[in-house]
Amino acid sequence: MEASRQGIDTGFYGWYFFLICANIILDLGCGVMINKKWDVVLRDEFHKDYFKDLGIFVKSEYKSKVCFPKYSDIFNALRYTDYDAVKVVILGQDPYHGLGEAHGLSFSVHDDVRRPPSLNNILKELHDDLGIVRSGNELTDWAKQGVLLLNSVLTVEADKPLSHKGKGWEIFTDNVIRYLNEREDPIVFILWGSYARSKKELITNKRHFIIESAHPSPLSASRGFFGSRPFSRTNKFLEDNGMSPIKW
Repeated sequence: MEASRQGIDTGFYGWYFFLICANIILDLGCGVMINKKWDVVLRDEFHKDYFKDLGIFVKSEYKSKVCFPKYSDIFNALRYTDYDAVKVVILGQDPYHGLGEAHGLSFSVHDDVRRPPSLNNILKELHDDLGIVRSGNELTDWAKQGVLLLNSVLTVEADKPLSHKGKGWEIFTDNVIRYLNEREDPIVFILWGSYARSKKELITNKRHFIIESAHPSPLSASRGFFGSRPFSRTNKFLEDNGMSPIKW
């Protein structure tokens, strides 16, 4: 697949747009990435050396290889769920690496894509927990209600899981969690699996509520994910704290 088919201009203007998105030229007054409150919250991150290096790496990978999600979808989690709107965080590790699967929201795929096994188990638990049957695979409606569907690593090379691990994304998304931890309004953090649970140390504000269990992968779902009832527990916490529940 040519880079241009992944939503990226490989010429001068594509590179210029990337620099703008990375806020490297923020002093020109046009450096915004997400067009949300996140731009304010994350302003300092965009200036850090690790983020500039990450931007150069991502640009090079998308130009020379097939990578997911589509270039314009990389920051969808933050675009759909603004900083002040976050009620719930569901943390994944890295995007789906199959063709057409990832679209910037953890665990979610478009409705015309075959449902991945982990998502299938998530929706099975949703049915067992709240009796809800979802016919589609896309979780954008959750994101629009305040569920931040955040992967720790936001990009991946096709068919190579964790291929963009250790390039800087983890620093960025760990800091996203830290900024959310500072919020006064309570948040539910849903941590599935050992990797997500390792981020528990970043959540120190006692206002927040942590739900943790095994990962919904078929390899581990029967070891504590099934029966964990994360959806009803989340809504109970939200309602107990004067917030509207999520329409899962």
